[in-house]
Formats: sequence, structure tokens, C-alpha cells
Amino acid sequence: MRTWTSALGRIAGCTVAALAATGVWLAGPASAASLQQVTNFGTNPSNLRMYVYVPDTVAARPGILVSIHYCTGTAQAMYSGMAREFVTAADRYGYIVVFPEATRSGQCFDVYSSQALTRNGGSDPVGIASMVSYVKQRYNADPTRVFAMGASSGAMMTNVLLGDYPDVFTAGAAFAGVPFGCFATTGGSTWNSECANGQTTKTAQQWGDLARAAYPGYTGRYPRMQLWHGTADDTLRYPNFAEEIKQWTNLNGVSQTPASTDSPQASWTRTRYGSNGTQAPVEGISISGGPHNILSSGMAAYTLAFFGLDTTTTRTTTTTTTTTTRTTPTTTTTTTRPTTPTTTTTTRTTPPTTTTTTSQGSGGCTAAYSVQSQWPGGFVANVNVTAGSSAINGWRVTMTLPSGASIGNLWNGANSGTSGTVTVTNAAYNGRLGAGQTTNFGFVGNGTGAGTTVTCTAT
Repeated sequence: MRTWTSALGRIAGCTVAALAATGVWLAGPASAASLQQVTNFGTNPSNLRMYVYVPDTVAARPGILVSIHYCTGTAQAMYSGMAREFVTAADRYGYIVVFPEATRSGQCFDVYSSQALTRNGGSDPVGIASMVSYVKQRYNADPTRVFAMGASSGAMMTNVLLGDYPDVFTAGAAFAGVPFGCFATTGGSTWNSECANGQTTKTAQQWGDLARAAYPGYTGRYPRMQLWHGTADDTLRYPNFAEEIKQWTNLNGVSQTPASTDSPQASWTRTRYGSNGTQAPVEGISISGGPHNILSSGMAAYTLAFFGLDTTTTRTTTTTTTTTTRTTPTTTTTTTRPTTPTTTTTTRTTPPTTTTTTSQGSGGCTAAYSVQSQWPGGFVANVNVTAGSSAINGWRVTMTLPSGASIGNLWNGANSGTSGTVTVTNAAYNGRLGAGQTTNFGFVGNGTGAGTTVTCTAT
């Protein structure tokens, strides 16, 4: 049986080790503040450890960010590694970062037991909620600015926390997770292969009801959610991304049809639901070719903007008051966003792909098809569409899928048909291409993706 340690920890652990070897993420903060362990913080049925980072200069009513590690991870590893940009940003914006640490074998968080999936049910979520309460009381924190983020096991726990405690958390960001309740098991098992492989599908209403069952009788608002996932994730597979979107749009009472779609960076497709603003009720960011270990340099700025933690408020130390200036990262939208104080480098490995490229001919464009990820019974594919020597106003790609293959969820285009010969036309926002310009669409497929042929025609 696949275990948490082997399936999730090997990936996160390899990347953190590689970063440590290069010295990236290892430098301590310029200030005297450091990661500190806290004991006796409240009810803690699963014996989690609590660590906290309090910057030297704290806002008068600081926000709280709970940063949750991956399997085999530790609070220190998260502090020095994946969450490093969130830590250095805390020095700028004056919020406090809480790092829970799992103590069970494999150091994964409980996102599968009935206790974990019930408010105050007696497992990890209870201990983390106690940590939040402790920080609120100890540092006069703002109860309207409490956030959670995590990677892998931590991303799944982010979904669980926001489902169990919708009245505690304002928003969350899950980097390669699964919907609340998807990983539920029976008989003491800690691994759910069906969910991990992206084979658990429900309607938006069913997903929403599953989360609402954690807190019966609750009628208040549910937290906003930002979801990140790589199309080549081979641990918690990409179809989970669409299922998470279903769940959180339902919980927030908004349409599953995006209010806006854009590409903040190359290979990123961002969809917003319920509004097109920086703090939309739900935001999904799909990374074409991205692996399971998706959280990397530059992403923190987008999450902090989504949370609203990227603002300067009155901040004090025992002797001084500090004012900080916001800056703006490069983006293709007109939304002002902060940069984080440091830049790190992450090496990411994309699995081998199978690519078929058609010649331009008289079609005015070319299409290049690649399989980003393949598993028994399913795959994720990407198609790059490139204009020829002249600009085009629209495009149409004709795909011939191999026998037994079909299209499930498709993005950045509109498909006619799901098997055999399928036609995909551009979306409203990506049809006009300058000479030599490229856009893309992708889809989750059933069956085997290899052997698909594609042709492109300008329209």
C-alpha cells in the first residue's frame, strides 16, 4: 500500500533538500525575530507541536497566517523553505505566522478520520484552532484576518480547517490539495488512493454538503479560497483541482463559470469566481506542466494579495513605528500586487511528454499537442496554438483522439464532442494572436492520451 511518507514526503523532501544544497532558502531573517516553540497553548488532542514567528515590528492588530507543512515536513523546514517568502513578508506587513507540526509517524496531518472532518472532533484541526486562539489572545490579533495556507498534506489540511472552522478563518490557499472530505477513510487507513488519483467526483452541491456536515447548523459565510495545482501532479492528481473549485464555489454561493480568466505568468491560467477582483470568493491557478511540489518562488505575493495581508497598517515595537511601502510584481493584469522581500530559485522537474506537432500548411496556425501526465485510466494534455506569419482573429483545433480516449474537463477553449474527432475553438479572451504568438488550452482526459493528432485552422 502506498503510504503518506513515500507518496508525499519523497517529493517535498527532495526539493527542500535540493534547495538546502544550493543555499537558497537557508539564510535567516535580517531581523532578530526567529521561529519559537510554544507549549501549553490549549486543547491539543493529537499532540501537535506549535511554533510561531512574530516579527520584530508587529501590526497593532496583526493578522494571523497558519502555514502547514507537507508529509515528512517540520515547522522549521516550512519556515526555512516553502513558506520563506511568507515569513519575510511578515517582517514587511507585521502579521504573525503560526507553524503547526505533526508528530505522528510520517509527519502527515490527519485529513482522513471522522474526527478530523468534524468541528471540534478531537484531532489535528482542534489543536490548530487552539493555536489560533492562543495567538489572538496573546498578541491582540485581528479575528477578521485569520488565514491558512499549506502544501500537499498542508493543502489538504487547509481545506479541512476552512470546512471545520468557517467562523475562524477568513480565507485559505491550498497548493496541491484535495476537497474537504475527499480523503476520508475507514478502518484506520491514512491513504485514499481513489481520491489521490483524481477518481472521486461529485457535484458542486454534494461537495458543499460534505463540508457543511462538519459544522451542522452553521449559517454564516464560508471562507474565500485560493487553489493552486500543477497539471502534471502525479501524487494528488490534477482532477482534484476542478473538484475543489466545485466545492468552494458552492460553499461561497457563486457560479462555477469564471467571472474572469487571465495568465499572470507564462504557463499559469487563473480563473476567478464570484467576482473578477483580487479578493474574489474563489480563485484557481492552474500551472501547465507543474508537478506536485507546486509552491515556489513568486507565488506568495499572489496569495498575500488574495488574503489582503499585503497592506501596511500602524505597526509598533517597544520604541519605534514603522511604515512600509508596497511594490508591484510583473503581471499581465492591471491589479497592483506586492513583491516579496526576497527572491528564491526553485528547480522543478516536469515528467516526459509525448508531443505531436502539425505543419502550418494553409491553416494560418499550428498546434502542438503534449501529454503532461498519464496514469492508469486518465491523463492531462496541453495543446499550444501558435499563429503563423500573420496575425489571426481566432482559431480552431481539430483533434483525433485514440480509441477509448475521451475529454473530461477542458479549459481555455470550447469543445464540440468528447471522443473520436473533437473540435476545440478559442475562448473569448485567447482567439486574437499576433504573428508568431502562442496561447494554449488543456484538458483532463479518460483513457490514454498518446497518439492524438491535431491540426489548427485560423478563423
